[in-house]
Amino acid sequence: MKRFTQILLFSSGIFLFSSCNVIEGIFKAGVWSGILLVVAIIAVIIWIISKVTGGRKR
Repeated sequence: MKRFTQILLFSSGIFLFSSCNVIEGIFKAGVWSGILLVVAIIAVIIWIISKVTGGRKR
């Protein structure tokens, strides 16, 4: 019975650590997606402002 308990604790520990890695990967992807989205929105706002104000003078 003691051996079974050790194996159960070891296997559950492995599953928990791999779950943490998966969640970490999701959050990293979320951060990069958020950063790219903010940069894209700022670029669009700058583009719109340049079009409204006349942009480059020819």
